[in-house]
This record gives sequence, structure tokens and C-alpha cells, in this order.
Amino acid sequence: MEKTNVLRLGLPKGSLQESTFKLFRKAGYHVTVSSRSYYPSIDDPELEGMLIRAQEMARYVENGVLDCGLTGYDWILENNADVEVVTELNYAKEGLKPVRWVVAVPNDSPIRTVRDLQGKRIATELVGFTKRYLSDNNIVAEVDFSWGATEVKPPQLADAIVELTETGSSLRANNLRIVETILVSTTRFIANKKAWQDPWKQEKIQNLVLLLKGALAAEERVGLKMNIPEENLNAVKEILPALHSPTISELTDKGWLALEVIIEERLVRQLIPPLKKVGATGIVEYPLNKVIP
Repeated sequence: MEKTNVLRLGLPKGSLQESTFKLFRKAGYHVTVSSRSYYPSIDDPELEGMLIRAQEMARYVENGVLDCGLTGYDWILENNADVEVVTELNYAKEGLKPVRWVVAVPNDSPIRTVRDLQGKRIATELVGFTKRYLSDNNIVAEVDFSWGATEVKPPQLADAIVELTETGSSLRANNLRIVETILVSTTRFIANKKAWQDPWKQEKIQNLVLLLKGALAAEERVGLKMNIPEENLNAVKEILPALHSPTISELTDKGWLALEVIIEERLVRQLIPPLKKVGATGIVEYPLNKVIP
């Protein structure tokens, strides 16, 4: 018997797979898949997952094979996909920074600007977008599809490449320098337009997105709680940045308060010494799974 009320969800296979599974775990969904399977198991009977390369995701969501999925903004543009972009999820394979598509050339190349690409040969996986970018800038060049190892193609097989980078380290390792960034991309949660009009599917997607965004919001934050002398409350509040205002409650010990706040993890090491100086005690730092505004 065919299941009803099932959302067909595309999860990106490849470089984004591990970070996506981690994000889903923090959001409360346990996703598992065997090494040879393209059909992950999700501990929600209303979700039916399928692993698809991010490059193809938008096309399958557009034509309705999938109700929704996660892919890069770059691949939505590359496929000219007519999909509902539900939200931006700012994460990548190596952290929370956006990724960049850049024009890169050998260090000793005479190419200094994109204008110098006139009449040149460019290798890239992002063929459609690159052609449109060049056309928009009135540049005529040959754009070849690269099946991989794009960094090694200049100068023998291409004059320049358009390549994806997060840190630029791989380009530097191959003696390439960046000429210009032509696209900044983050992960997007997309939906099939017909599926988005279905009330049950839209609500299911919105609930899933709420939890995923909550997990992302918690990614670089921690909770911090402490006991403080009531007379030093204003001094403590001046030290602490907060998502909103700190939560403050009275302790049974007269003249003492309990204070709890959510802050960026990178700030904790700077805050604890001055907090101690104004009398904070019992300082506890703890991890967060989700922060829902």
C-alpha cells in the first residue's frame, strides 16, 4: 500500500554529505546510509530521503522527482532551475563560510582581469553560469566542461579556470592565483513549486527548515551560566553580549543571582576572566543543539 503524507527529500551526495548529515543530527533527525546506497534511512516515517549530487539536485526538484532538497545557490543558477527557494542555510563542507567561484590563472599568466579572458580557453564545471557571466561582460571566450582535476589544466589545457574554493589553499598548492570572484554561493533549501502549494508538504518543509536553521544558529554559540552578587549585576551585564537579554533568577542565598546567557563560543575565553573579577562564580559553559529565535 502506498504511503501517504511522505515528503521526498534530496540530500546532497559528495562534499556536502557529511556536513549535511551532521546538521540534521543537531536538528533532531538521525540519518544513516550504507556506503553503496543512495537511499538513506531517516528516523521520521514522513521523510523519504535520496542522495543526489548537488549539481543535479535543482533539476530533480524542478521536475518533481523530489519534493525538496538541499543544494548550492550556484547549482540552482547553473541549471536555471524554476524552484521555490525556501531559505538559505549558510554552511559548507568545511564550516559556515560561503563558497566562491573564482577565475584563476597560473601565477605567471599575463591575465590580470576578466577582460583579459577575451579569446581565451576556460575550463570549468560551471559552464552555463560562466558563459552567461562572460556574455554579460561582453567577453567572447571558449568555455570547456571540466570533468574534474580542473586545477591542473592550466596552462597546457586551458588559459584559465573557473573553480570552486572555500579557502583558496588548493589553488595556491597548484601555483594558481585568483583573478576575480564571479559568484558567492551558500546552501539553499529548495522545493518543487507544486509540492510547495500542497498544505501538508509546505508545513512539513517549514517545520524541517525551522529546526535546521535552529541547529545552524547554535553551531557557533554556547550557553554560559553563573552565579553573581546582586550588587554587581550591572557590571556583569556590561561585560556580556547576548542574543537577547540574559535570563536572571534569584538564588536562595540572599544577595545572589543566577544568570544565564547565549553567546558566541569564540568570545568565552575573553569573557571569563573579567566575569571572575566582578564576582561571578560557578561559571559553566555548555554546548547547544538548537537556537530557535
